[in-house]
Formats: sequence, structure tokens, C-alpha cells
Amino acid sequence: MSQDQWFLLFYVFILAVVVGVYLISKVPPLLHTPLMSGSNAISGITLVGAIGATIFASWDKPLACVLAFLGVAFATLNVVGGYAVTDRMLQMFRKQK
Repeated sequence: MSQDQWFLLFYVFILAVVVGVYLISKVPPLLHTPLMSGSNAISGITLVGAIGATIFASWDKPLACVLAFLGVAFATLNVVGGYAVTDRMLQMFRKQK
């Protein structure tokens, strides 16, 4: 990859972070649970993509193997953690026995 391509990828990453923080900070508390459910579905797609990247990683390159494994591990943590938080938020709305 050339230096221009790296700069473009870094620029897109920083832009995504800034836009994401801005959008999340504007969400009212009433919509947090539906937003979490939607983001969990997106995280599930990310996990499928990470598994696909692991399948097609060049196993003769150890860095590709490590990055593919980390991608699957972090995507899995994101999905499991997101559903745990969503479940906990939904428990707040259930009637107490």
C-alpha cells in the first residue's frame, strides 16, 4: 500500500470515530435500548466478516494470522457484551415479582 492509501484509510477511520461519537451523544436515553439492539445486529455482521477474513488469511504470514484471530476475538466480545447490556437494560422495564 502506498502512503496515500494509508492516509486515506486513517482519515476515514478518524472521520468514522468523530461522526460516531457525535451521533451517539445526540441519542435520547429512551432510544438507547433499540439502538443497542440494532448495533448488535451490525456487530454480528462484523463477526461474520472477521471469520471470513480468518478463512482467507495467508497462513504463511504470522501477522495476518494474529490480526485475523484478534478480529474474531474482539468482534465476539462486542456481540456478547452488547447483548448482555441490552438484556440488562430490558430487565429494568420488567415488572418486579
